[in-house]
Amino acid sequence: MNTLLPMTGPAPTTTGFWGRRWQGQVAWRTLFWRDMLAVGSVINLCTGFAALMLVSQGQPIAWALAVHFAPLPYNGFLLASLWRTPGRPAPVKLAGCAWFAAMLVV
Repeated sequence: MNTLLPMTGPAPTTTGFWGRRWQGQVAWRTLFWRDMLAVGSVINLCTGFAALMLVSQGQPIAWALAVHFAPLPYNGFLLASLWRTPGRPAPVKLAGCAWFAAMLVV
């Protein structure tokens, strides 16, 4: 007979980049300021620039759109992780949503 035992003690900690953010183990300040605004914005600017280069070189628009929207899953992950992070102020949620919307255009 297989029985499930209740989990006792603290939740297991994750050490990877993705798991730590998803589990809320990274401070909201780090997640918002460094991961979203700094690193995420640079990634989006680079892919946006690459998409513009593809268009200027006469490549199919589908390729340019694919490059432009490539960081979308990463952006969504960062936004969802920010929402899941305990102790973050309410205005930070709104700012994260505004950043996500702006990165759709950039």
